Amino acid sequence: MGAFNGNFGALVRAYSYIRTLGDVGTAQVSEDAVINANYILSQLRDHYDLPYDRHCMHEVVLSASNIKRDHGATALDVAKWLIDYGIHPPTMYFPLIVDEALTIEPTETETRETLDQFIEVMKTIAREAAEDPELLHDAPHDTPNTRLDEARAARQPELRWRAPA
Repeated sequence: MGAFNGNFGALVRAYSYIRTLGDVGTAQVSEDAVINANYILSQLRDHYDLPYDRHCMHEVVLSASNIKRDHGATALDVAKWLIDYGIHPPTMYFPLIVDEALTIEPTETETRETLDQFIEVMKTIAREAAEDPELLHDAPHDTPNTRLDEARAARQPELRWRAPA
């Protein structure tokens, strides 16, 4: 069934969501997502580089290249520091043509309060990178697993979990 119909569960979930929109419809929720992305863009334009300094659609692409250039902290450092603030990191290093890219895609369901919280955290991280870049280099601090050695993980992947002895 999966090979013939694709990912049936994902299709049912998407169809169910569209049906729950009722009279509002997909046009309104799409507009809300665009408004949310442009709001983030307008609030963070002075703190992060903008590779595309224009209105965006449903996602905004920021660049941490200014933070890397001025303070030595990368987009990966910013993303890992977001974890300590309780925020799931955005898509990183995509699009590939944008140096130190952070692609933020706020959904239509985000409230003004959650957007403002995210914006304040991103401003705080930019400020902290200027004051103490080591905070970012060592992040995350408050998670069970701290920063992994990504180069080692790519070269020597452990693809099976083993119970502690």
